[in-house]
Amino acid sequence: MLAKNRFALKEWAVVESALSRGRQVLLLRHGGLIEKTGHFNIEHREFYIYPTYVHQQRKGIIPEWTSELKIKLAAPPPEGVVVISHYGVVHDAFRISDPGQLHGISGCHILNEQEVLRRFNRTPPGLCVIIVRVFRLPEPLRLPVRAHYAGCRSWVEFDVEFPTAGCQPVLDDPAFQFEAHRILAATAQ
Repeated sequence: MLAKNRFALKEWAVVESALSRGRQVLLLRHGGLIEKTGHFNIEHREFYIYPTYVHQQRKGIIPEWTSELKIKLAAPPPEGVVVISHYGVVHDAFRISDPGQLHGISGCHILNEQEVLRRFNRTPPGLCVIIVRVFRLPEPLRLPVRAHYAGCRSWVEFDVEFPTAGCQPVLDDPAFQFEAHRILAATAQ
């Protein structure tokens, strides 16, 4: 793990909650509307997880997580503040271009089938699957939101680097390896 980092990946706050509890260890990305290339690229192998409150909707997640979404939407951070409590390290990443592969990982994340297909069917069709090891920060970072963090972009660069010392894995090694193997096997990677 890097000693310091200044990069963050934006993700729905409810998905960040699932990552923080070990409920999922993968991210399904197509890309933000203003990505440099028009689709998602892994620009950084390690990153802070930047919870967003834009675009996440009840109709995009499985029913078991709607109450968590309600909690997240009812108690966002104060206006102009982002609270970062988790850090991710990419374990593996690959692209799915066959929609049949999506069924194998349907129980590995909290997005519902319609949301996954909506993301998959964007132009060009396909999704980047990122298996990420998630770590809890010893203390959350409370940062002012800057104008250059806004918009439908995946990656954010903070003005300064923040230390990663003291981060603890959300899942122990055997549990994480089990989940990573399950995803790779389900997608025949």
